Amino acid sequence: MLNEQKVSYSGVQPSGNLTIGNYLGAIKNFSAYSELYKCFYCVVDSHAITVRQVPAELRRRTYETLALYIACGLDPEKNTLYVQSHVPAHTELAWILNCFTMFGELSRMTQFKDKSEKHADNINAGLFTYPVLMASDILLYQTDVVPVGIDQKQHVELCRDIATRFNQLYPDTFTMPEPIISKSGMRIMSLAEPTKKMSKSDENANAVVYILDDKDTMIRKFKRAVTDSDTVVKYAEGKDGINNLMTIYSCFTGKTISEIEKEFEGKGYGDFKLAVGEACADALMPVQEKFRQILADKAYLEEVMKKGADEAAYYARKTLSKVKRKLGFVI
Repeated sequence: MLNEQKVSYSGVQPSGNLTIGNYLGAIKNFSAYSELYKCFYCVVDSHAITVRQVPAELRRRTYETLALYIACGLDPEKNTLYVQSHVPAHTELAWILNCFTMFGELSRMTQFKDKSEKHADNINAGLFTYPVLMASDILLYQTDVVPVGIDQKQHVELCRDIATRFNQLYPDTFTMPEPIISKSGMRIMSLAEPTKKMSKSDENANAVVYILDDKDTMIRKFKRAVTDSDTVVKYAEGKDGINNLMTIYSCFTGKTISEIEKEFEGKGYGDFKLAVGEACADALMPVQEKFRQILADKAYLEEVMKKGADEAAYYARKTLSKVKRKLGFVI
């Protein structure tokens, strides 16, 4: 533990426009942790290169992701905001942890299987060992809690397995992290295929609502959202499309499912879809305005990056030195 205050760690890839799934499932909840934990929020650019990136786009999205963190309420004075590749200890510890991770454990990771299917022409070793780098991200800061989406829970469990294995050989090295999965918005689904998670890499533009979409675009996408042949706004088994829209509306308005059912009693899907679109756009308008202001000040963002990297590196070096001494490295 870094001090008496417990530590929270989170990372977001700068590999594409962030979706309302990223926002509702993770980023929206981040600012609340600032009062409870010592928080590290990382733009995980090293993770992003497991898939081929256009360099200029990766650079631009790194700035954009950091700006979006701040626009969503993360105060750089209260949180450590930084870029992963600016702290070399992440990849250095990842190599060490690779030597304490079993091949069979990595082969069972569902995200590796999913990404291998999507990127069959580029099934690289980084894609396979991605969860070890994630474990390094977390363990470097003696992290107590990791806010994640439910799809990342398996990676945190592997991280715990690696930490347990290392601690058994070299006691009291790593703090054991616990995943925190938000109850609301933990799994926002595709608007086109509501049995699949909303993904920023989806080729169908109408399936995904991005945080930075304008109001007209958001409303158009929600109007086209796949539903069922029923007309009643009711949360029920087999109504995946409507269930997803109700979850989104609930997250943006704070209304319960039963309150939403009463609100739209006697109204059809058309009225409901429009209301969801408007609630989403209205909630994200202040975020978009702040984002544009912050992104326009590149010098400020670079100052935040440097300050955050310096602070993160201070804590990371402490853990890395401890690990090296335990292993018998000469330091």
